[in-house]
Amino acid sequence: MDSGRSRRGRRMPTAIKILIAGGFGVGKTTMVGTVSETKPLRTEEVLTDQGVGVDDISGVEAKNTTTVAMDFGRITMGEEFVLYLFGTPGQERFWFVWDEVALGALGAVVLADTRRLADCFPSVDYFERRGTPFIVAVNCFEGARQYELDEVKLALNLPPNVPVMLCDARDRESCKDVLIKLVRHAMGMRGTRPKEPSPT
Repeated sequence: MDSGRSRRGRRMPTAIKILIAGGFGVGKTTMVGTVSETKPLRTEEVLTDQGVGVDDISGVEAKNTTTVAMDFGRITMGEEFVLYLFGTPGQERFWFVWDEVALGALGAVVLADTRRLADCFPSVDYFERRGTPFIVAVNCFEGARQYELDEVKLALNLPPNVPVMLCDARDRESCKDVLIKLVRHAMGMRGTRPKEPSPT
């Protein structure tokens, strides 16, 4: 995080880096695009036959693009914070970029799809190993079975202090709620008590 004062002496918002992670096709690109107040940077490429047998698209057969580096967006929370959002690639063959993207991040949102809940495990394991605060946000896809949040926490073997919540990656207010929850959780874990972030 970084903060300072402008040339006029006005305090600048604190910059916070947030990661949006999860399995392939879980809604990371959608979430960044939905909530970003600027046109998001996307590094999507069309899926080709070369990915057959490499990328598991079961459950998301209609998906025809994939993120190959990262998505990037920005959202201002009140006058205190500016969140910089980095969506990570979901497929294993692109995980080598995670270490670079994760540098300096306050915390992470792990998006989950109950149709493919096991796809969350690599993200959960990664952030647990790094000691990065994270929450799990269950993206509510149409036609997907709606589990109780306690069931999701149990299925993912999450520690008691890791928040789990529902979200809709297509809905701006829902995405804001997820980000606010993450910032509060991460700052609480780090023992900081700044003013609470509030959406604008």
